Amino acid sequence: MPTFPELFFRVTDARFGAAGNGSTDDTSAFRRAIEACSAAGGGHVVVPAGAYSTGAIHLLNNVDLHLERGAVLQFNGAVNNYPLVLTRVAGIECMNYSPMVYAFGQTNIALTGEGVLDASGTASWNVGTDFTRILDPLVAAGVPPEQRIVPGRGQLRSSFVQPYRCTNVLIQGVTLRRAQFWQLHPTLCQNVTIDRVTTGETSVINTDGCNPESCDHVVIKHCTLIAFDDCIALKSGRDADGRRVNTPCQNVVIFSCRFQGPAGGIACGSEMTGGIRNVYVYDIQTIGSSVLYMLYVKSNTRRGGYAINLHLDSVRADHAGGAWAFAQMDYNAQTGGYPPEFGDWHLTRVAGDSDPRVLRLSGLSGNPIRGVEVRDSAFTNVGASANLYSYVTGLEFDNVSINGVGVSS
Repeated sequence: MPTFPELFFRVTDARFGAAGNGSTDDTSAFRRAIEACSAAGGGHVVVPAGAYSTGAIHLLNNVDLHLERGAVLQFNGAVNNYPLVLTRVAGIECMNYSPMVYAFGQTNIALTGEGVLDASGTASWNVGTDFTRILDPLVAAGVPPEQRIVPGRGQLRSSFVQPYRCTNVLIQGVTLRRAQFWQLHPTLCQNVTIDRVTTGETSVINTDGCNPESCDHVVIKHCTLIAFDDCIALKSGRDADGRRVNTPCQNVVIFSCRFQGPAGGIACGSEMTGGIRNVYVYDIQTIGSSVLYMLYVKSNTRRGGYAINLHLDSVRADHAGGAWAFAQMDYNAQTGGYPPEFGDWHLTRVAGDSDPRVLRLSGLSGNPIRGVEVRDSAFTNVGASANLYSYVTGLEFDNVSINGVGVSS
């Protein structure tokens, strides 16, 4: 957890000049306050109640950007307020328009408080989904990331909040709304804590709630993650560029969260080329319209990677749209020479009601899913009581029932 000196820099002070009236562009005021705070050795940049029209906000060492109750950051549509930065789009490094809140290579940073961040104003420029056409040829040609400049080749969306290659990161208490792409996206970071954050109010596709990518030591707790895709998706880069960076997402703890979204609750992939390991999930519950799959593990032989040592304990998914858990090694029918590794999964005290199916697990011939354990779990009103498997070894059930009937290994 980052710590900060008890120094306070109010963005509305005369020396910084934020208006907070919803119309004046306060981008420069935020930059001045953050630079002054960091230069003084760190502290809290305080945003009082009000509506702040702003472009990208870049955090610096030892700065906590603290939004008081009633503060709303309204990220605006002036694309020049979002300079090109090194980022990852769908698992590939490139130069794209800055996320709304961004930091690169910084230590001890935070975004805290009871305020709101609203990305609806970026909809005019924050568009584009054709990353395969734009980025894959650049990777294949060996163009370095700093020269993979997206604007001019097309448009690709920017994440909402993205610390990049940062250490000791805290995101706490705030609400994100009307995202245009991935909402919380820490990338290549160490020691990340996400606490009591709410996401949602978006109907834009691919607005995943929280996607730690190639991060080490992550805690996600007490969050309500409403997404228009996966609620949490652990990622680690895609295909050839993921192999170049070769950094796993590992040592992740997720607990006491509530999920709503049309895809995965806890997803691994599909961008998992660097691997995903050592994940512990506890006390999770779906709310409202449910997820499609509570556990969704997805890769293919072009992507490769691994998802190993996964533990889900006391997790409940009611009214899942597809199955309680779904794993596939043929995602998007893409093929290559890098078979993924799935296995060492442990489901304990998990439950669901009115789900179409409990388990749907699909490995590959010669490359099975190896080791799935389900213990002390009960599923009720399941539409299809038979689980579906192909190429799965080491499957064990202990005190598990579906519709009141015990399941044997």
